[in-house]
Amino acid sequence: MPVNRLDRVNALLLREIADDLYRVLQSDAEIDIAGVTVTKVECAPNLRTADVWVSVRDAAEHPKYLRRLSKHAKAIQALINRNLTLRFTPHLRFRLDVGIAKGDRVLDILSHLPPPADGADDQEPAP
Repeated sequence: MPVNRLDRVNALLLREIADDLYRVLQSDAEIDIAGVTVTKVECAPNLRTADVWVSVRDAAEHPKYLRRLSKHAKAIQALINRNLTLRFTPHLRFRLDVGIAKGDRVLDILSHLPPPADGADDQEPAP
């Protein structure tokens, strides 16, 4: 079964953007590089635009992080253009991925649930 070309481009862009973020943001003192993770890239079928989904460790700071990432988008696009051979270098739009934060919240709730009152609920009745 052939792999979808757009899926390969998305995976390639994800890898490249993650590397380029580190290169570009290490000179930016306002952003903790370790607090930003690229989770997904969705490129348009015409390769003109790409939504870059990022997860930010500090939820209260995510508007600042998204503004700073958008500010550095041109520099990241220039690195993509230099390092990859694509027909078009997509215009990057950074989006906040809240899936990881929601998963952490669910795990936190589950870890704070009280244990069952008696162990009888876990056992099956004898036939």
